[in-house]
Amino acid sequence: MFRISSYIREIAAPTPLGPRRHPPGPVVIWNLIRRCNLTCKHCYSISADKDFAGELGTDEVFTVMDDLKGFRVPVLILSGGEPLLRPDIFEIASRAKKMGFYVGLSSNGTLIDKSNIDAIAAADFDYVGVSIDGIRDTHDKFRRLDGAFDRSLAGLRLCRELGVKVGVRYTMTQDNAADLPGVLQLVEDEGIDRFYFSHLNYAGRGNKNRADDAHHILTRDAMELLFETAWDCEQRGLDKDFTTGNNDADGPFFLQWVQRRFPNRAAHIEAKLRQWGGNSSGVNVANIDNLGNVHPDTMWWHHTLGNVRERAFSEIWTDLSDPLMAGLKQSPRPVKGRCAECRHLAMCNGNTRVRAQQLTNDPWQEDPGCYLTNAEIGVADGDRLEVKPWVRLAPAA
Repeated sequence: MFRISSYIREIAAPTPLGPRRHPPGPVVIWNLIRRCNLTCKHCYSISADKDFAGELGTDEVFTVMDDLKGFRVPVLILSGGEPLLRPDIFEIASRAKKMGFYVGLSSNGTLIDKSNIDAIAAADFDYVGVSIDGIRDTHDKFRRLDGAFDRSLAGLRLCRELGVKVGVRYTMTQDNAADLPGVLQLVEDEGIDRFYFSHLNYAGRGNKNRADDAHHILTRDAMELLFETAWDCEQRGLDKDFTTGNNDADGPFFLQWVQRRFPNRAAHIEAKLRQWGGNSSGVNVANIDNLGNVHPDTMWWHHTLGNVRERAFSEIWTDLSDPLMAGLKQSPRPVKGRCAECRHLAMCNGNTRVRAQQLTNDPWQEDPGCYLTNAEIGVADGDRLEVKPWVRLAPAA
């Protein structure tokens, strides 16, 4: 993730560089259930409104949590499917909080209502994230349910009324790029604490619909708007956090924005960005799915490292016998093409490897989602890997 607001604050009030901090363990995004009342167009888990056999039971979840705590995992993001469909979700959340985890809830928001809002507040989530992918009709089309927008907004408002810290998550494609200004205005009007902008990643339905991915020009325009919005909020003293995910080219592009807008801060921001180091899938971000399979992050469900029913997460995560995991933990990563030659490799760490793998069957090829030009990254002009509509690839030899 690229935390825009952290670097915006560095422009306003720079802090010393200091030594690079290493998280004690990875943030774990845990898909506790795959069932969902929606069938969203870009869902990485291909969730649906049906039960999926073999999901971890409550006691199994607790056993895994004990191992995660011992492995010094600091954050659990409880996700799905729709996690509110899991009957024991509040029992799980309450235990996680008592164990000292930072606990987030990732929901589509449509099921947050007066019947469960008191339980949500009592669970004391550190953060409840709700997906909003456009204003009303646009959002409903993405979610494939009429009325989804109004129900999600009502859920957000209930959370706000009870003092629950909330955020909006937005995934951009060509189909909803025009709604971004409206969504940002909604975030301000509703007093929402956080905004998370997700670039489309090629996993699940998102891969099958990758032809809808936003063109690089749209992405650049969206990032410029986000940077300016975050700066405006900082100047007005609004306590909001703006974050992006699934495209670590955002860091170098932010640096270019700083070089134009605040040239006297450019060297400081560049040093901070290099210290951040870019993509951390397989290092500081991990995923456990509903069946207990462990993945480098949520976009790698097609690549399993092990299962927590068979081995502890702490053993799976430190095992470098898997070539993908070994490469993700390598520094620099063994990337190819324009990524290997990029002047910003130390800043973005080769970006998201899933897109390259889905297009070429090689996770180390250049990332086609990078929206920086060859001139901006310091490589010679030449052909680039282009996003093609989804077709089923043969397994790698």
